[in-house]
Amino acid sequence: QVQLVESGGGLVQAGGSLRLSCAASGLTFGNYRMGWFRQAPGKEREFVASIGRSINTVYEDSVKGRFTISRDNSKKTVYLQMNNLKPEDTCVYHCAAAFANLDWNYWGQGTQVTVSS
Repeated sequence: QVQLVESGGGLVQAGGSLRLSCAASGLTFGNYRMGWFRQAPGKEREFVASIGRSINTVYEDSVKGRFTISRDNSKKTVYLQMNNLKPEDTCVYHCAAAFANLDWNYWGQGTQVTVSS
């Protein structure tokens, strides 16, 4: 059974930093593209960042230069370092996994990030 468990969310002031972690189990981690998505109340889920098996990364425009996605295959964990946080970054952040270049098919339960102004 595949499980993705996020941690590291919390309350931070604007300009602050947080690092999210997502620990995976039940899958061959190195074979999966990993990603972070976020969803605010009443809004659709949106893509934040992804990291491929070959460590290539993709970012949503609004987080470029502020967020960094990374992975540690030995720990089966993907990270999202978030710097210079803004109130509009307030969302529930979800980790996701996709086998090879297929669709995102595994999701974590999410971790709340709240940025106060």
